[in-house]
Parts: sequence; C-alpha cells; structure tokens
Amino acid sequence: MTNIVSPPTQAAAPRVAGSRFPLALILGGLLLNVAIIGVLYNARRGAVEDRIANPDVEGAPRPVEFLFGKSDWIVMHEAGWVLTVVAVAVAMVLYWRRYPKHPVLLMLLACTGIVWLDPVMNWAPYAVYNPQITHWPENWPLVSLSPTVEPFIVLSYLTFYAGPYFPGIWILRRLQARRSPDAFVSRHPLVCLGGLIFVIGFIYDAILEVFCVRTGLYIYSQVIPFGSLWPGKPYQFPLLWESTLITLVMIPAGLLVYRDDTGRTQAEKLAHRLRLLGRRPALGTFAVMFVVLNVAYLAYGAGFAIIRTTKAATAVACPYPYPEARVYDPNGFYERAGQPGPYFEGIWSGWPSAQSGRPDADPPTDGGRCEDSDG
Repeated sequence: MTNIVSPPTQAAAPRVAGSRFPLALILGGLLLNVAIIGVLYNARRGAVEDRIANPDVEGAPRPVEFLFGKSDWIVMHEAGWVLTVVAVAVAMVLYWRRYPKHPVLLMLLACTGIVWLDPVMNWAPYAVYNPQITHWPENWPLVSLSPTVEPFIVLSYLTFYAGPYFPGIWILRRLQARRSPDAFVSRHPLVCLGGLIFVIGFIYDAILEVFCVRTGLYIYSQVIPFGSLWPGKPYQFPLLWESTLITLVMIPAGLLVYRDDTGRTQAEKLAHRLRLLGRRPALGTFAVMFVVLNVAYLAYGAGFAIIRTTKAATAVACPYPYPEARVYDPNGFYERAGQPGPYFEGIWSGWPSAQSGRPDADPPTDGGRCEDSDG
C-alpha cells in the first residue's frame, strides 16, 4: 500500500493589524493639509465686514488697559492655542495607536465636534470677541451669528469641556478606595462624579474665563448685575450664570465615559441599549456622546436665551473696548448708558431676542456712565 503524502500546504500569511495604517496615514495627512490650507485661506484679522466695522476708526486703539497693562495678549493667546492644538493632536494620535477607539478619545472628538454651535453660544450670553483675534469670515451664515467674530481658538474646546472629568474621577476613585462598598460614593458613583465635576468645572471656568476677559480676548457686553463680578466694567463676568450653566456640558461629558463594574462606559451601555450601529460599537458610542453633548450645549444656550428675552442683562461693559468695531447694542442699553456709537444689533435681533429689531434708545443728557468711565 502506497502512502500518499500530501504536499505541504503553504501557511497563510499572518494578518498584520496595522496593515492599513500607511494608507490611513496618507489620507489623514491629505485631509489635514486641505483643512490647514482652508483655514489659512479664510483667516481674517480685524473688523473686516462692513456690518461690524466702525468706519470712523483706523487701526485698533484701546480705550482700556488689559491685564498688567500688556498690549500683546492676543498674540500670546494665539501662540498658546497653536501649541495646545499641536500637543493635543500628537497625544491623541499616539494614544489612538495604543488604545484605538478608546471612549475617552471618542469623547475628546465629540467635545471638539460641538464647536459648530459656538456662534449661537456666543450670541446667547452677549460674548463679544476681540476682532483682532484670527477668525473666520464674518459674512459666513453660521459664523455671522456671533456678535462680532468667530475665532479659530474655539477649536481647542476639548480641553475645556472634558478637562474637569480627570480630577473628578481621580478624587472619586480615592474616596471609594478609602470607604466601604456600602458607602454613598460607592453606591451612587454617578451622582458623586457629577457633583465633583460641577464644583471643579465651576472653579475651572471662573478662573479661565476671568483671565480671558481681563486679557481682552472677549467681553460679556451685557450681564445680569446680580451674581456677576465687576458689573459695568469692561471686564465684567457673569460668574453665577456662566460658570453654573457651562457645567451642563461638562457633567455629561464626564459621566458618559465613567466605567462601571461591567467595564463598559455609560455611553457604550446607552448605545447598546438603543441598538445604535450595533455592528460598529465605537461609532455608536461616539454618536451617543455627540448627540448628548449637543443637547447639553443647547441647554446651556437656552439658559442665556431666557436672560436675553427677559432683558435682565442690563449692565453693559463700559467703555466698549473694541472701537474698531461697531458697538454691539441689540437692546439699546449701551446708547442709554452714553457709549458713543455707531451701533449694530446683530443678526438675531428680532424674534430670537423677543423683539422686532433694535429698539429706539434715548442717549443721556448728562453724558452717561459709559462716557465718563475710564475702564
């Protein structure tokens, strides 16, 4: 009996997990180059659009001094922004290669994605940016909703909204380790984490925004006197309102990436429960994060929209620190306070502000508080 020996079969080549990485890297690099070219091509500085530009002023004189009397804070802000964006991008690429589709990385992307709503969220709380910051063209439809300009610097918001989660989860884990499993921090971790993020986020926002306002990056042109710091000054800040409402975004950003005893995050569990993109769980998780954060951001804006419609923000930032731009005065409060014009009311000065355009205002006969203010 002849033994028939089958020829040795050729072993299948092992599949390399990262075999598609070079192609993805090339495509990603091309998209990044296109994005950079698009940004540089559309970049603007100063009040360019006739809608907001003050034709009576040349250059960018400043009637007030910013923090420490320095006049180059804008350059420092933009340099810091570039360094932050580069550092974050490099870190995310490195971590993505080591921990692909990690929920925290997905959350950082979702926090970046909600900046498309930023023009609306500048309109709602009367956030007027310094026109000298590098910004998008003022005549773009969505961008034009911002009172003056929509800056590039908002693209680094991921470090802002997701930031309080990290010290919050660090504190929570240590509290749980020191207490029994029956302790409140162990039985109600989401409630405790939400409370920690609220406190940390409130303090974080207050420090960061007061610094930005004092250095001339932007102003809150109108605030409610109660609960605000330095009402009536060019660096007024709605502490109680802004630093509280902004945690409406920070808290869900942190809770969605909290892992329970099953090892899954709340975003993953919610995506599974909704059967969202079941064959692509990471994409489903990202979709949950993106939708929840957008709803939370809209809730933040709704809070300030109520303040706008009730006309409760009566304290104006005097003197107006950006004279190269028209004075953003949708309610006529600046003119009544004696701030010299010209004025403009912005895009949404009609029904979104519960009015029909900028109301008539009578300037004061005695010069007014803004005219007499020295900042």
